[in-house]
Amino acid sequence: MAGDTKKLQPIIVKKVKKGGHGAHGGAWKIAYADFVTAMMAFFLLMWLLGSTTEGDRKGIADYFSSPLKIAMLGGSGAGDASSVVKGGGKDLTRQDGQVKDGDIEAAKRLYNLKALKEEQRRAERSRLQELKQKVEEKIKLSPALSALGGQIKLDMTKEGLRIQIVDEGNRPMFDSGSAVVKPYMRELLQELGAVLAEVPNRLTVEGHTDAKPFSAGERGYSNWELSADRANASRREMVAGGLPEARMLRVQGLASSKLLDTQAPESPANRRISIIVMNRDAEDAVLKNLGDEDEAAPPAPAASPPA
Repeated sequence: MAGDTKKLQPIIVKKVKKGGHGAHGGAWKIAYADFVTAMMAFFLLMWLLGSTTEGDRKGIADYFSSPLKIAMLGGSGAGDASSVVKGGGKDLTRQDGQVKDGDIEAAKRLYNLKALKEEQRRAERSRLQELKQKVEEKIKLSPALSALGGQIKLDMTKEGLRIQIVDEGNRPMFDSGSAVVKPYMRELLQELGAVLAEVPNRLTVEGHTDAKPFSAGERGYSNWELSADRANASRREMVAGGLPEARMLRVQGLASSKLLDTQAPESPANRRISIIVMNRDAEDAVLKNLGDEDEAAPPAPAASPPA
């Protein structure tokens, strides 16, 4: 009976198919997910490093080079090594712990802006100096203008390049009491207009008289009106020489308020036209004053209703 039972026991045969992916299953998916996670972390790290300041990066590098020292003693990245209070940085008014190096870097950028502005001023002074030399050469090369060389004075002031054309007893710019430019002065003013048109700076034209009181038949007409008319006549001649109208910022008559020869108030040298090629600082100051005057001007009175 027992022998019969052994004969009836089933026999199981396992067959293994050749080829296919074998027994690795889904392990490759886990490896791929780890790789993608690592790459995402890497690109996130690159993005964070790119968006931080140089001071922050230096603090991070210092921390990882000696983390225990930085944490215990402070220093760059945990305040500043020269700070009075550990971890407090350089600014004792801060309430939130260390002052990061990025804040210090911002102050450096502000200083660089000031240096850039000073560099621009130096470049402008150099350009105005070249303009001065060009005007002097223009006068020397022209026989008509070289005869007036003694009446032309060029100098650099805090406002820019100043070109002054002064009267001489035998060669005045204008007849006494007149604002009509003499023919030989017209050529000079038009030549100046052509030269000054080549630079972008804006101009101020000032008319000056001597201290001798002006008397004319027209009531109220004085050296103030005369000096303003002469300045405007000079402006017209420079525009006729090629100077754009938009380059003129200010035209004014100063009468005898700014004498050239203070020892001789009635000297012909005090009768002059001053042309100032303004630097950027002087131009900004004039525009600011004009803006302040507009803001301070009282509002116009409302029109009364018709009766």
